[in-house]
This record gives sequence, C-alpha cells and structure tokens, in this order.
Amino acid sequence: MPVSPSSVVSTLRAAGCVFAEDEAELLVAAARTPADLAVLVDRRVAGLPLEHVLGWAGFCGLRIAVDPGVFVPRRRTELLVREAVALLSASGAAPRPVVVDLCCGSGAVGTALATLLPEIDLHAADVDPVAVACARRNVEAVGGRVHEGDLCAPLPVELAGRVDVLVANAPYVPTAAIGLMPPEARVHEPRVALDGGADGLDVQRRVTAAAPHWLAPGGHLLIETSASQAPRTAEAFARGGLVPRLVTSEELDATVVVGTSPV
Repeated sequence: MPVSPSSVVSTLRAAGCVFAEDEAELLVAAARTPADLAVLVDRRVAGLPLEHVLGWAGFCGLRIAVDPGVFVPRRRTELLVREAVALLSASGAAPRPVVVDLCCGSGAVGTALATLLPEIDLHAADVDPVAVACARRNVEAVGGRVHEGDLCAPLPVELAGRVDVLVANAPYVPTAAIGLMPPEARVHEPRVALDGGADGLDVQRRVTAAAPHWLAPGGHLLIETSASQAPRTAEAFARGGLVPRLVTSEELDATVVVGTSPV
C-alpha cells in the first residue's frame, strides 16, 4: 500500500497517469493520514478522475467543488469566462448585470464570473440534480442562485428580456464519438453533460433558439464549441437573430461563439 510520495508516483505512473508527479503531490497534500492516502491512490488507480478523488477542480485560479458524477470543468472553458468578463466590463454595462450560467454542471463558470465581478446578479441552471446540488455549494458561496430544470425552463420569469450575458457550456460531443472519449469522461461523467446528439449541436441549437427571449437588448450569448463545429454554431446564432462572432484561444485550445442581440 503506497504511503510515501515516491511510491505514490510509481503507482500512478504504472496506472497510466501522465502527470503522475503532479497528481501525487496533490493526493499527498489532501491526505490526512497514510491510510487516507492509500484510499485516495486506490480510487485514482481505479480510474476515478483526479478531481473526483480530490473533491475539487482548479478553474480560473479557484478551487471548484466537484462531486462524483459531476462534469469536471475543463481549462479550455476559461475562455468563456474571459470573454464574458470582457463584455461585462465594457462601458455601458448595467449597474448590476444579470448573468446566466446555463448547463452549469458544477457552476464553475458562474462562480468564476461572480468572483471576478461581485456586482453581477448570477443565476445558474442544470437539468442534472447531482450537478445542481454540487453547483449550489459553489454558486451560492458567491451570492448566486441555482435552478434545477431543462435549459432555460427553470429560470425566474422576471429575467425574460433582462439577461446581459448568457454563457453555456452545453454538451457538444457527437453521440457516436462518446465511446472514443477517455474512460474518465465516458464512465465517470454524466452522459447528459457530454452527448450533443448526432452532430453534437442539438443542445446548442435549443439554447440558441431560447436565448433571444431572455437576452436584454444588446445582450450576449456565449457558447463553447469545437473549431470544426463553430461555423454551424454561428449559423444557428444568425438564424436566431443574433449577430455572431468567433473567438479562439491557441493557449487554451478553445473556441467560443459570441452572439449579440439587436439593441
């Protein structure tokens, strides 16, 4: 049973963990006793995502609580946060901008936004009750509210026409490609957070169709997508009456489509 840092590294490396040294350091720091460390290492070796083992994920410099069975926030999704912050910080923004984090999972995006911009009126929503319970731990700690239900359906009706920024990391993996994902994702993360339908854009199209009802004049919809899917995502924005533009980051290997509603 591994108890020393060096033996933990060896065990993780033998299990195929690419960043064994980094993971070992985190697991050792999280363990209160050698017995705790052995349990944590065993769970990681069994294939549980490191974030589920630790109970948190690093995102935008924060520790976001991530419970087992909840989608793990990816670093590329930080581009959503960067772009939303830039839009909300622009001159002319409302004194208390309304922000919605849709398909929120752990609530990482909304939590990061409210941490960076404490003045926002933050709402988050997800259809998965396990994710909602996790998101409440993160989002409520920064003054936001979390709603359970399908896409925009659970949002308070008084938000209609008042949302300044709506961010969505909606699932965009084509159904047939889920089987090709690493086991950490396809086995331990909820399918509802991954499966975007035949072409990966089913949920994105639903979000785009609903967004104009909720956005304020001049409000913005931001959706994470892939580079190959981005042109079709942008087309869906345009069909919904939004003016689309594409934002990419080589550093994060990330793509976001931003749509602006007419003023």
